[in-house]
Amino acid sequence: MQPASNSKRTIAPSRTGSACVASNDSKAYRPRIALTSYYQEASWGVWNAAAAIVPGTYVEAVVAAGGTPILLPPLGTDETVLDLVDGLIVVGGPDVEPTRYGASAHPRTVPQPLRDEHDTILTRAAMERGLPLFAICRGAQILNVALNGSLIQHIPDINPTANYQPGPGVFGTAAFITTPGSLIQSLLGDASEAPCYHHQAMDAVPPGLRVTAASADGTVQALESADPSGWLLGVQFHPEQNPEDLRLFRGFVQAAGSYRANRKEMSTL
Repeated sequence: MQPASNSKRTIAPSRTGSACVASNDSKAYRPRIALTSYYQEASWGVWNAAAAIVPGTYVEAVVAAGGTPILLPPLGTDETVLDLVDGLIVVGGPDVEPTRYGASAHPRTVPQPLRDEHDTILTRAAMERGLPLFAICRGAQILNVALNGSLIQHIPDINPTANYQPGPGVFGTAAFITTPGSLIQSLLGDASEAPCYHHQAMDAVPPGLRVTAASADGTVQALESADPSGWLLGVQFHPEQNPEDLRLFRGFVQAAGSYRANRKEMSTL
């Protein structure tokens, strides 16, 4: 959006993130989106070494939705870095360490404690700041556990017909119904479906969160804050795997732009 040369920044925030942010800069500002990341062995060229990485689909979705991605590896965790960004995405990955919700490990549970600690600290810090927060798959589970919820460690134990993880590296499809008046309903409508890949799911949901989408078998597909004043969404599925449907990412990036504009306005008062 190109404002007149003497125009001031204008803000039209909304809960769904439909903010209009104008600037005197020659180029429109792209909200800065922090993404948690993996820290594990990777290969490139002739090298095999530990690396801070994230699947490219997350980065591509953020860029396509109008944001600038910034990776936060799970080393040297510093929650004050969130004061420099406009939104946080907690990405998918391995299982959450079950001792965090008072359970013993299932034989199929494979956690990464370093990431658990990093992601939990950043999730709580984002919520304290009111920073737009988008938690995906494992990220949604981290959100649930961070607020004292619990997880089902292996869905097939209680629902043998579930097919949320058809095979190694093969995404399933999650169909779900959304709750009227919820954030996810405003973005996706009354019903939707999305790629999924998980063998765990939400069990007990804490009072600070509410379920806003679920599959016919009862699997929780979306969580939102019990206080709907900010932008917080956790989804069990993988929206980044569907580049043809960026509605959630666009809503999130727009909310991040609104958050930044409001923060700048407050700093000038």
